[in-house]
Amino acid sequence: MDTPGSHSTQAADSIFIRSIYDEVLANAEAHENLRVLCKSIGHRLSGSPQLDAAIEWGHTLLAAYGADSVYRQSVMVPHWIRGNREIGRVYLDGSDEPLSITALGGSVGTEGELRAPLVEVRYLEDLDSIGRNAIEDRIVLFNRPMDPLLINTGAAYGGAFDQRSDGASRAAMYGAKGVLVRSLTHALDTFPHTGAMRYRDSIPRIPAAGISTVHASMLHNALKEHPELEVGMELSCEAFPDREQANVIAEIRGSEFPDEYIVIGGHLDSWDIGEGAHDDGAGIVQSIEVLRTLLALGYRPRHTIRIVLFVNEENGNNGGETYAAIAKEKGEVHYAAIESDAGGFSPRGFSMEADDVVYEAFRSWLPYLQPYGVHVARRGWSGVDIRPLKDDYVSLFGLMPDNQRYFDYHHSARDVWENVNKRELELGAASIAALVYLLDQQKP
Repeated sequence: MDTPGSHSTQAADSIFIRSIYDEVLANAEAHENLRVLCKSIGHRLSGSPQLDAAIEWGHTLLAAYGADSVYRQSVMVPHWIRGNREIGRVYLDGSDEPLSITALGGSVGTEGELRAPLVEVRYLEDLDSIGRNAIEDRIVLFNRPMDPLLINTGAAYGGAFDQRSDGASRAAMYGAKGVLVRSLTHALDTFPHTGAMRYRDSIPRIPAAGISTVHASMLHNALKEHPELEVGMELSCEAFPDREQANVIAEIRGSEFPDEYIVIGGHLDSWDIGEGAHDDGAGIVQSIEVLRTLLALGYRPRHTIRIVLFVNEENGNNGGETYAAIAKEKGEVHYAAIESDAGGFSPRGFSMEADDVVYEAFRSWLPYLQPYGVHVARRGWSGVDIRPLKDDYVSLFGLMPDNQRYFDYHHSARDVWENVNKRELELGAASIAALVYLLDQQKP
């Protein structure tokens, strides 16, 4: 009998991984599935009828591919609607010019136009320095770009994220009437980006909108010559009571360890100003493609393979939290979880939250993956949806595509199917399937 690591086993594993890539690159349905998700259903914000349709679509598709079981897992999600009015203006020298803005997710509306003088800051701490007299009854522009020196654009995003998430409440502490937040992207364009923000219960809730990088830079320059210039913002967004939606779960039953799970997933919900193609339609169709590919190859896993289409990652993560809580209640053993939520670009490797044994095992598998451009093994963040599963046993992995262009599309109207490359999307799906196979066959 061959043992893991023997020459004959290595040869067999290399051949099967080649068959995975062959099947995906020749017969993948991921790109067409993404087209249907984006064009027939569209954006899929939590609480929306579009997300209801996407849940039904995912359930039907997974069943059609022949999963051993497919079912829904009830999740309560927030219900916030953007509305049909998002208008920004800058008033200068007796005239006004439009500003490209979009409400941040969860913002309150303005009840007509909110017009006030503008004050600009870069950091949350700047509010403490300039004080109430400079902020009260003004609109605050948070205008800190993502750090261009960080090669990892995800790290640059994380370094600028606080102004979007906490800017409104911090500014409201000093009497601000509203906030504009520079879009979190390296691109210099007129597409505003949305994203989740949060209010503090003890602080007044003021309207918050993302503003395009071009117009944030324009306001920065205009303030130098006109320190009392005024801006206007009109938002018709509104929050409603939470409602019930669902994670979609499909399984291929394991032959040796049916009660140990390898999870693959992404989030089915998306923001509502694009189509959620990269974020995270790509991860959804890649996860489904893993199931299709393994079944097409006749592969029967040792562990149970579970595909999870999570809901509500964008504005709450109730899908991931609910899944983990129910798994804990049932005493389910999760051996590994893999998330794809970094776009449908060419795969470069995987990040992981795992112990030294699993990390070194993954490094030993890189020769299987390097012929396909996958060469990075990095310890670090795995993904929002699977993170609630973290414990001393489970190993968490995040697909790492080339991320230089991801934030050009992320949370914006540019995140559409036409901006996802078919081959790059398929290579990501094949890479996840290869990792699933290695985890299943060579459990450290």
